[in-house]
Amino acid sequence: MAEYDNLCKNLAEKYPRDFIRWLLNQEPQQIKILKTELSIEPIRADAVTFLQTENRILHLEFQTTIKSKTPLGLRMLDYYVRLTRKYQLPVTQVVIFLQPTTDEIAFTTEYVSETTIHRYQVMRMWEQDSAMFLNNLGLLPLAPLTKTDSAPALLSQVAQSLARIPDIETRQNTTAYTEILAGLKFEQELILKLFREETMQESVIYQYILDKGEQRGEQQEALRFLTRMLNRRFGEIDSAIIERIQILSTAQLEALGEEFLDFTKVADLVTWLEQNPGS
Repeated sequence: MAEYDNLCKNLAEKYPRDFIRWLLNQEPQQIKILKTELSIEPIRADAVTFLQTENRILHLEFQTTIKSKTPLGLRMLDYYVRLTRKYQLPVTQVVIFLQPTTDEIAFTTEYVSETTIHRYQVMRMWEQDSAMFLNNLGLLPLAPLTKTDSAPALLSQVAQSLARIPDIETRQNTTAYTEILAGLKFEQELILKLFREETMQESVIYQYILDKGEQRGEQQEALRFLTRMLNRRFGEIDSAIIERIQILSTAQLEALGEEFLDFTKVADLVTWLEQNPGS
């Protein structure tokens, strides 16, 4: 489930201020995203984020599963030593468990060996109050994972928060993030009752996470280009028509791209779609 952890890493690096407010309870003046590669012997972890403020480093580690090649506590100690040696700043380390578990690893906040005790923080998303997450754009995709007594009520609140995002592209991408993470906790049928599936499919983030491969990427690129051209020629296209275009293959989209130059009205487009149904 590394894709979920990487998604959270992307969120933290895109909205670092929201994560610092949440985990450090401070308003930093300057934020720098540090490389995840650390010498002496370079190690690199996909789901790790290092954020540097004026006087502290915040090390975030996202965990979906409890499995790890290197014990989690030992890994946190390793990062702490490397970060301290390189940056000479206080380090706050937080492990964020995304999916509910009763395993003791999610309730352990220190690494203990014969001569060393190293402490770090643990956040269990299923114990977090939803209010902060619903009201912060960068944290909103994590909101479905927070504490709730009613899944439909929580997802309804999340959907309302998503609907209030004014920028269309930001709303689409944030919705995609949110739907994917919600899948860690809720059935897809329930999620789709409250979120628009087509928004998820349009998102470049969704395509990246699912890694549908080069062919799917080419199809999406052709779709985005053609949609822009159609909107420029005819104004905003009805969503029902867009849905029919979205299921066309790459070859069909390329053919439509050549044919649409001869269209004089939207009805010509509809006729072409009826003659060339998507699979």
